Amino acid sequence: MKQANTRLKTWGHDITASISVFLVALPLCLGVALASAGDKQLLSGVIAGIIGGIVVGFLSGSHTSVSGPAAGLTAIVFAQIAALGSFEAFLTALLIAGLIQILFGIFKAGFIAEFFPSSVIKGLLTAIGIILILKQIPHLVGYDPDPEGDWSFFQTDQKNTFTEIIDSLFDVQPGALVVGIVSLLALLAWDRVKLLKTSIVPAPLVIVVLGVVLFHLLKMMGGVWLIEPSHLVQVPTPNSWSETFKLIQFPDLSQLLKPGIYVAAVTIAIVASLETLLNLEAVDKVDPQQRRSPPSKELVAQGIGNVLCGLIGGLPITSVVVRSTVNINAGGKTKLSSILHGVHLLVFVLFLPSLLNQIPLSCLAAILILTGFKLAHPKNFISMWNQGRYQFLPFITTVLAVLFTDLLIGIVIGLVVSLGFILQSNLRRPLSKVLEKHVSGEVLRIRLANQVSFLNKAVLSHMLDTTPEVKHVLIDATDTDYIDPDILDLIDSYKNETGPARGVQVSLVGFRNRYDLEDHILFVDYTSQELRDKLTPDDVIEILKAGNQRFLSGDRLSRDLLRQITATAASQFPMAVILSCIDSRAPTEMIFDLGLGDVFTIRMAGNVAGEKELGSMEYACVVSGAKLILVMGHTRCGAVTTAVDLAISGKTAQEVTGCQNIDSLIKEIQFAVNPALRECAKTWTDEEKQACVDDVAKKNVLHTIGIVRERSNTLRKLADEGRIKIVGCVYDIRTGTLEFL
Repeated sequence: MKQANTRLKTWGHDITASISVFLVALPLCLGVALASAGDKQLLSGVIAGIIGGIVVGFLSGSHTSVSGPAAGLTAIVFAQIAALGSFEAFLTALLIAGLIQILFGIFKAGFIAEFFPSSVIKGLLTAIGIILILKQIPHLVGYDPDPEGDWSFFQTDQKNTFTEIIDSLFDVQPGALVVGIVSLLALLAWDRVKLLKTSIVPAPLVIVVLGVVLFHLLKMMGGVWLIEPSHLVQVPTPNSWSETFKLIQFPDLSQLLKPGIYVAAVTIAIVASLETLLNLEAVDKVDPQQRRSPPSKELVAQGIGNVLCGLIGGLPITSVVVRSTVNINAGGKTKLSSILHGVHLLVFVLFLPSLLNQIPLSCLAAILILTGFKLAHPKNFISMWNQGRYQFLPFITTVLAVLFTDLLIGIVIGLVVSLGFILQSNLRRPLSKVLEKHVSGEVLRIRLANQVSFLNKAVLSHMLDTTPEVKHVLIDATDTDYIDPDILDLIDSYKNETGPARGVQVSLVGFRNRYDLEDHILFVDYTSQELRDKLTPDDVIEILKAGNQRFLSGDRLSRDLLRQITATAASQFPMAVILSCIDSRAPTEMIFDLGLGDVFTIRMAGNVAGEKELGSMEYACVVSGAKLILVMGHTRCGAVTTAVDLAISGKTAQEVTGCQNIDSLIKEIQFAVNPALRECAKTWTDEEKQACVDDVAKKNVLHTIGIVRERSNTLRKLADEGRIKIVGCVYDIRTGTLEFL
């Protein structure tokens, strides 16, 4: 029952949205037809709208996309009709173009939609919004010589979008202006009144009804207030069914043997497919539910639609952003709204054309202007600016290019600019280098980018020629999918000839099997006996400090852990033993950026040293040869906090927690607690208490160092002889830094 109610609610949204889309689509269908094929083929635009709604809407995998005759194809359709000599020949080319689109879909050509950068798609949406506003301003004031479907900046009447606006301001039609302004104000109010905004009645329908009522009121007033037919929707109104069918054109199949037909077909198929994929991607961006439409399935649906348009006299169809955006803004949830908008077109154009011809174009202009503002909202520009120049420049370039050329040319320009930034980034940063300090010494790691072309050869060659005074270079291709043969030759030559001649060993890692180069690591990236024996205690301290710096900067060493497992399986030669707390926020191997076999680790709450811990240290230093004992405490330590709290309260851990074995730990830590704290604690703030706990943690580290020296004659002797060092540090869990004591 719940599912049925949800479906009914969704259908209600779709039905109302379909009315809004129909009201906007109708003048656009007529306008595109007028701009593309002339006033004798107005019905071809409506046919395309009907097929785009009903047929493509049914076959499409998109929930929100609405198809119809596309303004972006206007110039191509006009040029191809002129080149082929007749509209019937053009329909033949359109039929073949539809079949080609079906093949595109079958062979999954829709994948190219994944390569459209989001900055370009957002630029497309914003540009369409601006074009809608600019192109509808003349219609809003009753200046209608330019048809609704003409979106070109440079118009066939030798004017452009801006001059059209200027001309309209000097040729205002008062009646149309009144309807347009009232409609625009009503729409703005509708969006701000919650009761109206959530109403089941679509705002465009109310605006159109309001426009028709105003048209009749102004008609009764007469004079300058009369809205002439040229300022109204103009649907063909044949007197009989036979006249209606005479308006429908059919393809001239005798043209199939002419090569020009196939040139036109391929042109239409490619352009219509690209425009569909672009618009589909753009529509998915504004879908509130962020659903993804299957692009290849859409190409099949569009192909079938264009085949039908070719057979019964329609214009080429694509997915259209304007109709789709109106659909989304009106609350459309599924493709039912697209299908129903096609049904509305069919019913009203066939049976009620005279009713449609009472709709002022200025009230429809108000609807489209508000739609355009939502697409080109100022916050879009701010958002893209905040994302940096690599996003903003392709975005604004696309906006300007679409505005001053057309949709496809603008998109191509935007893609070129976006690709330029990608190439520039890849040329400037085709690789990165970092000097790593391994146990065995310094290694210069050169990481290759994801794609390394011949354009990167000069940069890589310069980097190899200007390496610092290191004895080992590691070329890392782990994240690389493609390496140009010229780059492979350069690496091979440096590895086998140039590097050895300069006393530099070259290791390789991450190279794919298809390359002739094989992975080969020549340096030791774990602690071996030979390396450990060469280290002094101070060397070990410096290695640990350097590891912490890498941990902080995020430049941790890239280790081959499987290789280390194999290398350390037979024996271990750690360089240090670290006594740390059990706190989960203080993992020593991560803090010091260590690998397998580098250190012994003893973890004890409060980093206290009892008999067992001392035994482990003695084994590490005497038997295994570790050069350093490091006692590591940390800030905000729970064990230290408990020790301080219990010292202040005078209670034992067992009395407070019920745990029987904690008191031995707490008593050891409390050697570092000042007995006078009990009085001070009465006036502590939270910050003062935390500072006291951290101070006790530091003193506890020093106390533990004293315990090690006091209770282990063996370790004290090794330290006195300089064979080992016993040192301490405090790890700050808030910053990740270390303070050596």
